[in-house]
Amino acid sequence: MSILKNIKNRIDVVFLGLIIFLFCCGIVTAADWPQFRGPNRDGLCTETGLLKSWPQGGPKLLWELSGLGTGYSSVAVADGKLYTMGDIKIDSEDAQCVIAVDLAAQEILWAAKVGPIHTDQRGGPRCIPTVDDGLVYAVGTSGDLVCIDAATGRVRWKKNLQKDLGGGNNPQWKFSESPLIDGGALLCTPGGHETVMAALNKTNGDLLWKCPMPDIGPKGKPEAGYSSIVISYGAGVKQYVQLTNEGLVSVSEDGKFLWGYNKIANRVANIPTPVVDGDYIFTSTGYQTGSALLKLVRDGQGVKTEEVYWLDKDKFQNTHGGFVKVGDYIYGGHNHNRGVPTCIDMRTGQIMWHAEQPGGGSAAVLHADGNLIFRYEDGVVALIEANPQKYNLKSTFKLPKREGAVRECWAYPVISDGRLYLRHADVLFVYDVKEQ
Repeated sequence: MSILKNIKNRIDVVFLGLIIFLFCCGIVTAADWPQFRGPNRDGLCTETGLLKSWPQGGPKLLWELSGLGTGYSSVAVADGKLYTMGDIKIDSEDAQCVIAVDLAAQEILWAAKVGPIHTDQRGGPRCIPTVDDGLVYAVGTSGDLVCIDAATGRVRWKKNLQKDLGGGNNPQWKFSESPLIDGGALLCTPGGHETVMAALNKTNGDLLWKCPMPDIGPKGKPEAGYSSIVISYGAGVKQYVQLTNEGLVSVSEDGKFLWGYNKIANRVANIPTPVVDGDYIFTSTGYQTGSALLKLVRDGQGVKTEEVYWLDKDKFQNTHGGFVKVGDYIYGGHNHNRGVPTCIDMRTGQIMWHAEQPGGGSAAVLHADGNLIFRYEDGVVALIEANPQKYNLKSTFKLPKREGAVRECWAYPVISDGRLYLRHADVLFVYDVKEQ
C-alpha cells in the first residue's frame, strides 16, 4: 500500500510540475514579440481570445506615448519592455537612437545613441530592434550595427556595415534591415559583392564569416535592399535567405553562397521579406515587377532553385508592408505603393480574390487569431477575415491625429499579450484587442 501511495505522490508532483512548466511557457509566449515580424519572422501572432470585430471607432485606446522621434521603425516587446528606434535629441544633439519603454510605467526608460540622423525627405530609422538574452541589437541608417544592454541602455559593442564589414553603397533610402540572431551568431547584410552577408559573434561582435556575392544577373545594384534575413531548411540545408538590391540570395550557415534569383529584383527598391515554407520560398517586389514561388532542390553539395511560377505585376506585386502565409494561402497588399487586399493560393499561384482597399497607400500586414490586420499608410487600420473563399472586411478605424505624427504610417502592427501596438513616427498607440 505504501509503495502505491509513493508512486501516486510522485505522479502528482510530476503532473504539478508539468502544469507549472506549461503555464510559464504560455506566459513567455504570450508576452514576447522580440524581433521584426515576431518570434519566427513570419508575421503570425499565435495568441487567441482576441476581438473578432472592432467597435465603431476602433478598439479601446489604453494609452499612448510621445517622444519616440522621427522614424518608421515598428516595435519589439520582451520582458515587460518595448524597444523601437527614432531620431531624437540626446545629450543636446540630434541623434538616431534605440529607445526602451517600460510598459507597466508607460514611460521611456532609456535611449542609446546608434549614429547620426539623415535629413532626407523620408528620414528616420527603419530597423526594428532584435531582443535576445538581455541584449538589444539594431542597425542605423548609416550602417551602424549596435549591441545594447537591455537593462541599462549601455552600448556593449558597435560595428559599421561598410567600414568594418566591407559593405556596398548605402542604399538610396539607407540601411533598413532588422538583424537576425541565430544561436550565438548575429546575421546582417552589408550588401555588395565583397560582403553580401556576414555573421558576427553576438556577444562581442567578432567576425565569424563574410560571404562575397557572385554576379547573379543584370538587374539591380551591388548593395543591400530593405528586407531582413530569414532562415530556411529547404532541400535539407540550413541557409539564410535575404532580398538584396540584386535579388533574392541564400547563404549557408558556414558562410558559403548557395544561390541567387535575379529576376525578382527591381532597379529602385527591393523591400518585402520573403515567406519560407519547407522547400518553398514566396517572394515579391513592387515597382512594376511581380512575384514568384521558388522550390529549393539539392545540387550536389549545394542547393539550386526551380521557379514554380511567376506572377506578373498586374496579379501581385508588393512594394512594402509585406505578406503572410496562413494555411496554404498568401495574404498581402497588391500593386505599386498600394495595399489592395489579395489572397493567393501559394502552391498554384491562383488569385483567390482582390478587393477594394479600405485605406490609402500601402499596407503593413499581420495575422492574429483568424484575422488579418492591414495597417495603411494614411492611418486607416482594417480587420479582414483570413478566408481564402471570400473577402470579408470586418472593421476599420483611423489613428487619431497627433502632433509629430505627420509622416506616412509604415510601421508594422504588433500584437503582444492582447495589446495592439501601432507606432506612428513620434507617437505610440496601444489598443486593447482582447475579448472581454
